[in-house]
Amino acid sequence: MLTPIGRLDKYAASENLFNRQMVARSLLDTLKEVSDDEKDCIAVLERVTKLSEDSEPTVRAELMEQVPHLAMFCQENRPSIPHAFSKYLLPIVVRYLADQNNQVRKTSQAALLVLLEQELIERSDVESQICPVLIDLTAPDSNDDVKTEAVAIMCKMASMVGKDITERLILPRFCEMCCDCRMFHVRKVCAANFGDICSVVGQDATEKMLLPRFLQLCSDNVWGVRKACAECFMAVSCATSQELRRTRLSALFINLISDPSRWVRQAAFQSLGPFISTFANPSSSGQYFKEEDCKTTEDVKEAEAIESPSNDHRQEHTENVTLEDAATRDESRVSDNSLVTFTVKLETNLDDEPASDEHCRVNNYSVDFISHCTLPLENSVDSDEPEHDSPDAETSKVLELQSQENRVTEQELFNSFHYWRTPIPEIDIDMELRHTQAEAQSSDSRLVAQKTSSPGSPNIAMATRKELEEMIENLEPHIDDPDVKAQVDVLTAALNASSLETQEDKKSSHLNSEIIYHNEIFETGRISCKVSQDNSIPLISDSVECMQSTLRYIHNDSDLSTSSGYSPEEEKKSKVQDVVPQALLDQYLSMTDPSRAQTVDTEIAKHCAYSIPGVALTLGRHNWHCLRDTYETLAADMQWKVRRTLAFSIHELALILGDSLTAADLLPIFNGFLKDLDEVRIGVLKHLYDFLKLLQPDKRREYLYQLQEFLVTDNCRNWRFRAELAEQLILLLELYSARDIYDYLLPIALTLCGDKVSSVRWISYKLVSEMVKKLYFAPTPTLALDLMNKLVEQFCKSPKWSGRQTFVFICQALIEDDCLPMEQFAMHLMPHLLQLASDRVANVRVLLAKTLKQTLLEKEYFLTSANSHQEAVEQTIVALQMDYDNDVKYFASIHPASTKLADDAMSTASSTY
Repeated sequence: MLTPIGRLDKYAASENLFNRQMVARSLLDTLKEVSDDEKDCIAVLERVTKLSEDSEPTVRAELMEQVPHLAMFCQENRPSIPHAFSKYLLPIVVRYLADQNNQVRKTSQAALLVLLEQELIERSDVESQICPVLIDLTAPDSNDDVKTEAVAIMCKMASMVGKDITERLILPRFCEMCCDCRMFHVRKVCAANFGDICSVVGQDATEKMLLPRFLQLCSDNVWGVRKACAECFMAVSCATSQELRRTRLSALFINLISDPSRWVRQAAFQSLGPFISTFANPSSSGQYFKEEDCKTTEDVKEAEAIESPSNDHRQEHTENVTLEDAATRDESRVSDNSLVTFTVKLETNLDDEPASDEHCRVNNYSVDFISHCTLPLENSVDSDEPEHDSPDAETSKVLELQSQENRVTEQELFNSFHYWRTPIPEIDIDMELRHTQAEAQSSDSRLVAQKTSSPGSPNIAMATRKELEEMIENLEPHIDDPDVKAQVDVLTAALNASSLETQEDKKSSHLNSEIIYHNEIFETGRISCKVSQDNSIPLISDSVECMQSTLRYIHNDSDLSTSSGYSPEEEKKSKVQDVVPQALLDQYLSMTDPSRAQTVDTEIAKHCAYSIPGVALTLGRHNWHCLRDTYETLAADMQWKVRRTLAFSIHELALILGDSLTAADLLPIFNGFLKDLDEVRIGVLKHLYDFLKLLQPDKRREYLYQLQEFLVTDNCRNWRFRAELAEQLILLLELYSARDIYDYLLPIALTLCGDKVSSVRWISYKLVSEMVKKLYFAPTPTLALDLMNKLVEQFCKSPKWSGRQTFVFICQALIEDDCLPMEQFAMHLMPHLLQLASDRVANVRVLLAKTLKQTLLEKEYFLTSANSHQEAVEQTIVALQMDYDNDVKYFASIHPASTKLADDAMSTASSTY
């Protein structure tokens, strides 16, 4: 007989712990009971405040779980109880953040985040009540556990309270916590949430205040902190400018990839692909970061300028870049005193191209290889004419090179690095042919040969050795780690071999790469060469690439082709590009190295495969040659999870690369996936339409013969595979002609209509109805008539009752989706449908009664009294109403508007056979 408040007081004062817990659980119900009286509501909230002082932690935790519900009630009834939440409930939440009991603190933290997410806390209350408490809890003299939890709450609530409050109240203390020397747990929490803070405060605050702290955290002496930095690297990169991303962040990330701790390296390699994707150029890739808080004024202007084309042509990714465009783009990046690296590759189609002042032509000379040239501009630009070297000078240089090679130590000649290295082939030059061609050349146009230097020039080799020495020096303090020792051994072998490799490449270049050329222009800041040919001599074509990255690892391991056919597949293109720092791309390409699986992560290849579409989009299709070998390696990986990852994303990669590259490089891999395990094939099948629609019609038609193979699976119980096939066939109808649909897709659809699993059959009925619609509206509608006759012969006249039931289901789908004009349906299918009223199986008659009563008679065509087919339908329904089976009579008699109709239809129609 007690009032709600009296009952609340009685149990709240009980010494029984469970009674007080029950009071906490029933607070919301009590508040609803007295919601009409403002005084009673205030009285209940006062009891809540008193209950919050309970000495038992379980009671306080139980109370805190109810606070979000109470706050929602107060918000809904705000006119009657204004300021109830901020006055009574919020102080409890804030006080519990510093509670001595861990469970109470955790519950209050969860409640606070829910209240902020639901926007139940006013901004003024956040500034006046919550932030001051959190700042006090993160003070240097605060409890360690409480400090760690408070930092985590500050980071999580930053995105909810907005940039202004975060920058004014949270950011200064966050920066202090990043430098907490006593508690590495605090630094680890800061590192884990660094990306979220950066995305909230924007680019200016990130670069001025947060980036220096991030650099410190990335070099922290605790590996867990460095690992957290590696995991959030992409989010931090998104909040910085392109210049900082390319210079400081790239170098920082390389350090994390080379970290002594295996766990840090593992996290870094997992984040490598996402980090590379932040270098995407919006104008070429069609993507950019839409975080307004992270853009400067210049970024906003640039985004506005490219927003229209990037949105309108989002599907049109990077176009092929011509040779001249690449040379023009790279010209601005080369200073007067820098080294220009360019590739001279012989072309078969340069005869028709006009000579220009920017290119020097080389005529009537047979060169059987590709020469990479690195020339210091200060030596070549000063004079208008190239130096004329005498034959004696040529001979002396060769002898000098041979003498240098003879001085190589025995250790350098026989080390493990060279033992497994693919040897550079020696190519014989046809001296007689060269002599004949040289005599045929006019004496006025003849110039003295100048030899080009190899990629392993002394300057570049010196830079490579310096990088190797620095890496070895950084790893030596951690030599006790077996993984680190293995890295040191490899780097030492590479260092010992670098000088020998330099000399070998130099000798090969001097002996095999003499090029006769005109003394035309060496422009300041760029050297560009085009090589011409005599019509009688077959030469290889490729583009000139002039690129220089801020961070660069130079790999001089490209093999020269010795095949007489000189097919493009046998030539290994340079993997140098200018979109992302070369060091990052080299590390990404190394993720397929088997040694990485042993020293970093056994699933590193899977992470590489997962991010390869993003990396390809960032580099653009004109740099696909950098990723082609890596993609082929991943496609042939022994782990089916790696191949499965590629199979699920191959359609996205095809969209990025375009028609020609897809046909050349992706189709062979796609064909291999079609014959792989079911776990891999399902990835191809789920996006079969997305991939095939990107192909040319002739290529697309070749796959009609292979669709039948999807009906065969490793496990016959894998019915979802067949269901997905039916779904994809519905989409594929728009890609093929009516004749192809009838000849190739229809047999598959009819097979799926007889599947053992009802879910597969239901999708197949939809598929057949869409086929009828497609064929009927085709230029030759006779195929639709043939299809309907086939349905009658195969299903309506089937000796099995399940086949006859399938015919009714297909007719039902045709009527519901309006796949045929009703007069055509009544002429070709309805007579056969009505014959099933005398079927000996009750299930067939039940479905027929439902179809006629619920679907057919709802169409306007059968409601008109002048319709000649209405009488036949009504006679059939009358016959079904007199059926001896009660279910048949029920569905034939029930009114279509009955509320029970839907449930009954579902229970019967979904039955399996």
